[in-house]
Amino acid sequence: MSGGTAVLERVTHESATTPPLLESFTDRDDLPAWFREQQRAGWAEFLKLPMPSRKDQPWRFANVDALKLDAYTRPAALDDDKRAELLDQSAAHESAARLVFADDQLIERDVIANSLRERGVIFQPIERAIIEHEEIVRQHFMAEPATLGSAKFAALHRAFVSSGALLYVPRGVEIELPIEIFHWLATPHGAVFPHLLIVAGEMSKVTVVEHFRSLRQGPGFACGVNDLIVGRGANVRYVCVQDWSEEVVAVQVNATRVDRDASATSLNVNLGAAYARLESRSRLLGEGSRSDMLAIGVANRRQEFDARTLQDHESPQTTSDLLYKNSLDESARTTFGGLIRVEPHAHFTDAYQTVRNLLLSDDAEANSMPGLEILADNVKCSHGATSGQIHEDELFYLLARGIPKRVAQKLLVLGFLNEVTERLQHATLEEHVRRAVEAKFARTKS
Repeated sequence: MSGGTAVLERVTHESATTPPLLESFTDRDDLPAWFREQQRAGWAEFLKLPMPSRKDQPWRFANVDALKLDAYTRPAALDDDKRAELLDQSAAHESAARLVFADDQLIERDVIANSLRERGVIFQPIERAIIEHEEIVRQHFMAEPATLGSAKFAALHRAFVSSGALLYVPRGVEIELPIEIFHWLATPHGAVFPHLLIVAGEMSKVTVVEHFRSLRQGPGFACGVNDLIVGRGANVRYVCVQDWSEEVVAVQVNATRVDRDASATSLNVNLGAAYARLESRSRLLGEGSRSDMLAIGVANRRQEFDARTLQDHESPQTTSDLLYKNSLDESARTTFGGLIRVEPHAHFTDAYQTVRNLLLSDDAEANSMPGLEILADNVKCSHGATSGQIHEDELFYLLARGIPKRVAQKLLVLGFLNEVTERLQHATLEEHVRRAVEAKFARTKS
């Protein structure tokens, strides 16, 4: 019996109250030995690390009680009717390729065009990629440590990951249409572990859109990781629309590496989940590299969105620009903790960090903790965070023209968020995000 399974047996024998999710860890014989070793190491690390506490600085203001795992389990295989229903709701936009996962099971694959495949583009489910493209996956799979607080959950992901995608774009290849990926939670109390690895070679260009959705309202747990490796002169644009059920607890850990003269633009849209934590670390490794870190949150009722970020400038003449905007209604809460770090010798850095919160209710709460750590000279860095309500004159102007208050608020919120979506510089994606936000308003009418 393997070392990982032995660890599991020891834990389950010691405690009769082990959560069902944690009882389900097994050493899978159908996976390569190196990957199984990764999973066993992740499981051992998860058991070793303590659960987060609000006394921990990375979890300050966070609702750590939401992270209890005793309510979740690994879902069973999907039946044909549920698969068909999910595919009907996975509306395909014009894309270069598409993968649809539900409960960590692949249910549909639209393959990459032959013209791209012949040029070396790889877009595969991670279970196939670790066998057929071991060298690429082994080099980059979770190579960056989770340093912003969720190391325990990154380890849990490493132990349980079984679905997700590898996208590899070779040197000089540009993919005009977006790559699209759907991840569904289809079973109440289910736990999923979506994974995405993007490796963009020198002078390549690609756009990826990832959707996180629930089939029904109900509790669930999502623990995802995405790694963006952006080679010299490459351009990667990544959009994630998180629209889980509002009873789901979600943790998402991102690591982005940007090489010389390359650029990465990421937009995370938070609409669903009871508690959603996003950790995003962007490393600028070569001169002329740039990272744009964007986020939108539309929270109501008792939703809580928690974001922790690091803009890490490790080379001279690099640029990062973070812009996070949130709209909060009823008793919703947001927390932001972000740091700009300029390493020694990373001179002539330009780094910006802006957080704006729009409060639609007196009961809404926004906590912001921006920070700077500058260890080099000749830099230009700034950070700022503000919270405020809708301007009364703007609201009165719309109400005076017969527009209902809820519609007027929606229009003002959309205008407030528009500054973020425009940074995508992609009309189709901007419209897609706008429709997702409008759908959130439509289902939460007063």
